[in-house]
Amino acid sequence: MLTLDVDAVRAFVLVAEHRSFTRAAEALGTTQGAVSVKLKRLEDRLGHRLIERTPRQVRLSAQGETFIAPAREFLAAHERAVAGLTVTRRRFRLGIASHVMGPEVPTLLARLKSLDPALTIEVLLDTSWALMEAFDGGALDAVIIRSDDDRRDGEVLGPEHFGWFAAPGFVHHAGEPLPIATLSPCCAVRDEATRLLDRAGIPWMEVFVGGTTANAAAISAGLAVAPFPCRLAPSDSVEVGDQLGLPPLPSHNIVLHSSLSDARTKETLRTITAAFREHRKPAGGS
Repeated sequence: MLTLDVDAVRAFVLVAEHRSFTRAAEALGTTQGAVSVKLKRLEDRLGHRLIERTPRQVRLSAQGETFIAPAREFLAAHERAVAGLTVTRRRFRLGIASHVMGPEVPTLLARLKSLDPALTIEVLLDTSWALMEAFDGGALDAVIIRSDDDRRDGEVLGPEHFGWFAAPGFVHHAGEPLPIATLSPCCAVRDEATRLLDRAGIPWMEVFVGGTTANAAAISAGLAVAPFPCRLAPSDSVEVGDQLGLPPLPSHNIVLHSSLSDARTKETLRTITAAFREHRKPAGGS
C-alpha cells in the first residue's frame, strides 16, 4: 500500500505556496537541498513530477495542480490526529487594517482554520491606528497594516500598488477641478495623492469621503476619481491616470507585526505570510 511521508508532503505544499525552494526551506528551518531531497522522495513515491523548476520559475506541474488540494487535506488530517491526543486550546488574535482587507483574507482564514484544530482565531478589523494601539497594549498577537501607517520594522508580505480609478463613463471637463473621492483626512494615501496633484498644478475638489467600501461605491457610481489600491478596485472601474494626465501614485508595502515567537505561532505566521504573498507576487524565483 502506498504511504506518504508527512514531512515530504509538507515540503511540497510549502514549495507550492511560496513558489520558491529557498522560502520553503526558511519556513521549515532547513536547507534548500534538504527540501529538494524531500520533494524528490515524494515524487518517486507517487511516480509523478509535482514541481516544474527552471532557473527563472518554480511552478506546479499538471500532476502537482491535481495533488495540491489533497496534500493540504492530508496535512490537516495529520494535524487533527495529533491534536486529538495532545489538544490544548490556543487563541490567536489577529488585527487587519480595514483598507488592507482583500481577496486573500478568506483563503488566509480557511488555511488557519485547517492548520490547527485547537486554534481559536479572533480577527479584528479596524483602523491601523487603533490596531497598533491594541497591539502595543498586548490585546492583539499580530497585526497586518500598510507600511505608510507605521514606521516600525515588520515582515513585508508584499507590495500594495495604487492607481487613479473611475467609472468607464466618467468625464472630466477641462478647466474644472478634478472631483476626487478619498478616505479620511488623516489617510497617508489621500495626503500623498493630493500633494502630487498640487505639485502637478492640477486643481481638485474633494466630493466624497468614506471608507474603502464606500469609496469603491463612489467610483462605480461615477461620482469621482479615487486614488485606490489596484487589487481592491471595483471590477467595473478603469485606471484613468494616463488618460487624465494624473501623476503616478507610489506603492507601499503590506506589513505583518507580531509579538509571539513560539513554534506553533511561527507556523501560524508562515501560513499568513504565504496566503498574502500568493496574491501579491508573480510566480517565479528559486
